[in-house]
Amino acid sequence: METLEEENLIAAARLILRALDSNKKISREARKILADLGTRLTSVKKIIAPKDEEEEEEEDGGLSDIKERFSLILEKIVAWEGGESMIWDCDPEEGKEYLKAVDEARKLAESLESLNMSKDENELLRNVNGVIRASMARIEEEFRHMLVHNMQNFEPEQLSFRSSEDDGLDVNSIVSFGDDEFDGSVQRDSVSRGSEVVVMDLVNPQVIPDLKSIADLMFDSNYGRECCQVFISARKDALDDCLFMLEIEKLSIEDVLKMEWVSLNSRIRRWTRAMKLFVRVYLASEKILCEQIFGQSQTEPDPVSSICFSESSKASILQLLKFAEAISIGPHQPEKLLRILDMYEVLSDLMPDINDLYSDENGSCIRTKFQHVLTRVGDCVKATFIEFENAVASNTSNSAFPGGGNHHLTRYVMNYIKTLTDYRDSLNACLKDHEQVVDDQDSSSSPDTSPRNDNDSSSSPMSLHFRSLMSILENNLEEKSKLYKDEALRHLFMMNNINYMAEKVKNSELRNILGDDWIRKRNWKFQQYAMSYERATWSTILNLLREDGLSSSGSSGSTSRTLLREKLQAFCTAFEDIYKSQTGWSIPNSQLRDDVRISMSLKVIQAYRNFVGRHTNHISEKYIKYSADDLENYILDLFEGAPKSLHSFHRR
Repeated sequence: METLEEENLIAAARLILRALDSNKKISREARKILADLGTRLTSVKKIIAPKDEEEEEEEDGGLSDIKERFSLILEKIVAWEGGESMIWDCDPEEGKEYLKAVDEARKLAESLESLNMSKDENELLRNVNGVIRASMARIEEEFRHMLVHNMQNFEPEQLSFRSSEDDGLDVNSIVSFGDDEFDGSVQRDSVSRGSEVVVMDLVNPQVIPDLKSIADLMFDSNYGRECCQVFISARKDALDDCLFMLEIEKLSIEDVLKMEWVSLNSRIRRWTRAMKLFVRVYLASEKILCEQIFGQSQTEPDPVSSICFSESSKASILQLLKFAEAISIGPHQPEKLLRILDMYEVLSDLMPDINDLYSDENGSCIRTKFQHVLTRVGDCVKATFIEFENAVASNTSNSAFPGGGNHHLTRYVMNYIKTLTDYRDSLNACLKDHEQVVDDQDSSSSPDTSPRNDNDSSSSPMSLHFRSLMSILENNLEEKSKLYKDEALRHLFMMNNINYMAEKVKNSELRNILGDDWIRKRNWKFQQYAMSYERATWSTILNLLREDGLSSSGSSGSTSRTLLREKLQAFCTAFEDIYKSQTGWSIPNSQLRDDVRISMSLKVIQAYRNFVGRHTNHISEKYIKYSADDLENYILDLFEGAPKSLHSFHRR
């Protein structure tokens, strides 16, 4: 007659077999284990067959208790194998009971292993271990399911230090500074530095205790490796989803190198924003999640949480770094410099975060890779800036710049380096190892021979390179000025551009970089060009107002009067020619334009006024085309960039 214990074991075996028929979600391995266990349990009578009275008395009472406990445990475990639903989805409390039953089976196996067992008892241990293996397969699936279905995704817009991709530089605003392609709206993106870490719940916090309980049980049952593999796989996919939300594509280095600049520019902007969000939000939160689930689990000398964090995040962070590395090995086009500096600043800013997140040996490869990419991007910044200097030096023109105003190359370069001042620390770091023999190449022509007293800023690597670039630009402008046939316009062109450079430096952070001495030299230079312009324009016309050939009284006969009329006529003709041409010339700086006009009035108009005044009684009014006031008003039309003529204003 069967005992109650035997009946329970046989009933449990039948439950296992029914579960195998009805539950399609059980893994193949788990089904095999349960099937094997069920087959063996159907012959349980052979294992615990009735013994004679003497043998029963000698049987270890502890082993009998173990068999009874196993019967109860098995019934609890098998009860869940017949359903298709996940245990914790149905009832978290049932899940806890399930874990408790499996933990009891684990402890039961430990008890059996501590006994000096017979063959039959070893068979019982194999049965217990079979149940544990099957339960671990189920628990592993529950663990994966809970991780995946309790993820909490946050859109980037929900984060406080989001940097808008639509702010700042337009994708087309940094282009070649060829003659017809300039857009002066050069400015940097607003990539904030020093943002604080923002930790958020990547997984519903309500299930964290259950996930930790599962992890603890799997490690206690020597299934820690399987637990880590499930976690790493699930979280790796989750972090991939984060990159997708941040609009980061999986691109090969070859894909990046083939990309057109407009498209690449947009992707770099997304990358700089995503990099900071990913490290300071997602990775920081991921590490907290690992510590919450695996904080008490240890394998070998290293914490499990560190291993899981490094392995789950490695692919994503390396994907981001691969893009930066591709940019660093691409062509060093000057239009990329601001974007590459953005990348360098983000990487440099995040280096301490990476060192903290991957502080132990498990993360050493990521720390090393991050530092390597930072160095490569820094080298790219340096090479790109040098290429920018070369591009300025080699920029040529086939024709003179219309009107002699501020050349687009001058505007581009000055606006560009003005923007670069926002990257002072980064540029100094990237340029410091580059030897540069450089300063003003025109120092011998400057009246200022006082010893330099530059501060640290004006003697920094960035300052040395900027001084070199300014000298290169000035030399280029000198070459461009030679395209003008009119000597006066040549001087006007140089006056305008040197003045533009000086004003840009004086009224910006460039002043602290290039120094007041540099500004003084440029002020002296453009004043010299202004005087050269005046001499080239007005020296001949002023000579017409000299008294050469005229008697002291101006009335010694018809010859003197004729010469007087000829001088006035020649002066007016020359003035009309100047008016016609130089109304089409340009002095964009209004203050400089007024200064030049005033200087002309003081010299030319006053000379004309004095000349006419001295001879007013000896020449008919009909020969005086313009009064001094007329000429003074006409001078106000000069340098507006719109040619005019005075022929219609002849006085009658």
